[in-house]
Amino acid sequence: MIIGIPKEIKNNEFRVGLGPEAVQELVAHGHQVVVQASAGAGIDFTDEQYLAAGASLVASAEEVFKQAELIVKVKEPQASERALLRPHHTLFTYLHLAPDVAQTKELLQSGATCIAYETVTDGKGGLPLLAPMSEVAGRMSIQAGARCLEKSQNGRGMLLGGVPGVQAAMVAIIGGGVVGFAATQMAVGMGARVVVLDKSMEVLRRFDAIFGNRVQTLFSCAKTIEETVLQADVVIGGVLIPGAAAPKLVTRELISRMKPGSVVVDVAIDQGGCFETSKPTTHADPTYVVDGVVHYCVANMPGAVARTSTYALNNATLPYVLQIADKGPRKALEDNEHLLNGLNVVKGQLTCPSVGVAQGIESISLTHGLTLID
Repeated sequence: MIIGIPKEIKNNEFRVGLGPEAVQELVAHGHQVVVQASAGAGIDFTDEQYLAAGASLVASAEEVFKQAELIVKVKEPQASERALLRPHHTLFTYLHLAPDVAQTKELLQSGATCIAYETVTDGKGGLPLLAPMSEVAGRMSIQAGARCLEKSQNGRGMLLGGVPGVQAAMVAIIGGGVVGFAATQMAVGMGARVVVLDKSMEVLRRFDAIFGNRVQTLFSCAKTIEETVLQADVVIGGVLIPGAAAPKLVTRELISRMKPGSVVVDVAIDQGGCFETSKPTTHADPTYVVDGVVHYCVANMPGAVARTSTYALNNATLPYVLQIADKGPRKALEDNEHLLNGLNVVKGQLTCPSVGVAQGIESISLTHGLTLID
């Protein structure tokens, strides 16, 4: 199979779909890899390294899409990239379709087979291709929150961990999944006062067993969210419903009653965000203020630590890329029910029900979608 790696073009996105080591594995399996020149330059993956790994270089994304059958990316295809997709393409990347009507429409129009990292599952009920970036984003959320508390960023002027004789900042983490756990590790390590809210008692017991009295755990409901958010200096939104739009757990009215200069970090912004006041921002302009509350809503947080993120992502995605390349898309999806769960769009049909619900459009079953693949 011919696998294509275009350069990412989203604002301040320096990750790359496959690094040289991953390319070398694919070439060893007998596949061809076409890489856009300078695709990895932002994280010191040189063209020479790709050539040494056995890839061929082309000058443009147009040439990558022209030659390749399987397109491996990091972020959702931008409008100019969607225009290059054809029915023979298989696209493997993060899609986050639920809040993105334009992308959904154009992927359906393309006729391509589109597999989303974020809905691939595993035998334990996890999301193995979302997890590594959730770990990165969760850890970064505390760094971002700490930075935004500074007066120069319109924050309250607090040091997250405090100093002897001065109280540390309070961090409220809504959601005890991968993001929430990673955020808790960082917040505890930096000396913050930490409260974790989740609807699962099993999750809360896990946090209690691991962190003990360094973390307060609360069952998540409207009342506990309200009380905790009003006390907090930093609120991390890390709630995920796989494939679906994130629930709006913090209302605009509640935001208006938060402490002036407090901070909200919406890690769920890729799925529409879990604060009513959230809107996507970029690394170039990461924050804005609503009712005196600093909002950090960067939609590709791991892109800021792109080298770490690329290695972490490749470690998770490469086995699936190999399955698709070695067997072909249909056979790979047929043989692996967890990869099949990643199928979102195929030959003009939507196969992700949660996206259909979010956008009010019809979806077909995964099994029906599988039959449409050549």
